[in-house]
Amino acid sequence: MPGFKDNALERRNASQAAKQALLEKFKAAPTMNDPEVQRRLAERQAIAAARAERMAERQREKEAERARLAAIKAAEEEARRAAEEEAARRAAELAAREEQIRAEKKAARDARYASRKMRVMRRLK
Repeated sequence: MPGFKDNALERRNASQAAKQALLEKFKAAPTMNDPEVQRRLAERQAIAAARAERMAERQREKEAERARLAAIKAAEEEARRAAEEEAARRAAELAAREEQIRAEKKAARDARYASRKMRVMRRLK
């Protein structure tokens, strides 16, 4: 089985070479002081800052929209309340006018009854 041993030896050497290559690659990786790493970090920070600014702007727009809607709702509520007050005032005026008309009719009816009673009393005397 000499071929088997050679094959195992080759596999072991290949495995060690791969591990060594991986180690070299890791050692050759750029550190935090590397200008390229610093550039990418700065780019990420700039993107994050821009994203935060956009989010803040959207939040300000939402707040402005909420305030605008609240103002519209308050104006509508005020208009509704004023309309209700106007309707109540008109209803009160109408009721007062109807009461006045009823009182005038009653006074006229009472005057007719009194007049009739006076005529009857004059005939009886």
